[in-house]
Amino acid sequence: MPAPTALLRKPQELADAANIPLPTQDQDDELLLDAPSEMPTEADTVQPVEGDTEMHIDEEGRPRFAPAKQAQSDFRVETRKVPIPPHRVAPIRAAWPKIYPPLVEHLKLQVRMNVKSKSVELRNHKQTTDPGALQKGEDFVKAFSLGFDVDDAIALLRLDDLYIETFEIKDVKTLQGEHLGRAIGRIAGKDGKTKFAIENASRTRVVLADSKIHILGGFKNIHIAREAIVSLILGSPPGKVYGNLRTVASRMKERF
Repeated sequence: MPAPTALLRKPQELADAANIPLPTQDQDDELLLDAPSEMPTEADTVQPVEGDTEMHIDEEGRPRFAPAKQAQSDFRVETRKVPIPPHRVAPIRAAWPKIYPPLVEHLKLQVRMNVKSKSVELRNHKQTTDPGALQKGEDFVKAFSLGFDVDDAIALLRLDDLYIETFEIKDVKTLQGEHLGRAIGRIAGKDGKTKFAIENASRTRVVLADSKIHILGGFKNIHIAREAIVSLILGSPPGKVYGNLRTVASRMKERF
């Protein structure tokens, strides 16, 4: 099959057919541009102007952009509802003048106590600056509902490395009847002396709520208190637990 005639034509013939003049050798030389002998200095580069979205290149070839403007994000209202156990409704009513000021003044939250549903409702608004204020407020109210004092629960608002750990006696050992009562008695001690000794040695706060145990403190401190309580549940004599707590307390003083 013969090739098309247009493909066999020379460039001059194609140019004559289209009436397009071809550049000569002299015109080609004129079109060539000489490379600049000097590199542009920093003063010659274009500085970014605020509000300018065009990209500029500096003397090292790096892109230089204008500073980004802070876009106002849409405000979003979030609410939290903390249920209060029936046996803690009366204490929270009595301590309400001490509970709401940290939430309103420190965390800038809106708070109310719903007597009908027996819960505390929290809500953020435009004046709330801390993004984690809602979670801190919920932890604070929940700590009080578990049985901690208001002064101890306020520490959750001021410190970031405090936690609450909850476990039951049956998680350690299955006890029933009088055996369960004796285990609770070993943890509390006479007039609460054993519990206070554990709190002072481990720098934590312990709440005994029937067969549930709540511990408030740092991560390592909670571990120390939990080990002492587990030893008492398993039947270790209080004297041996006191000796271990003295050793741990002396080590903690040396660290600090």
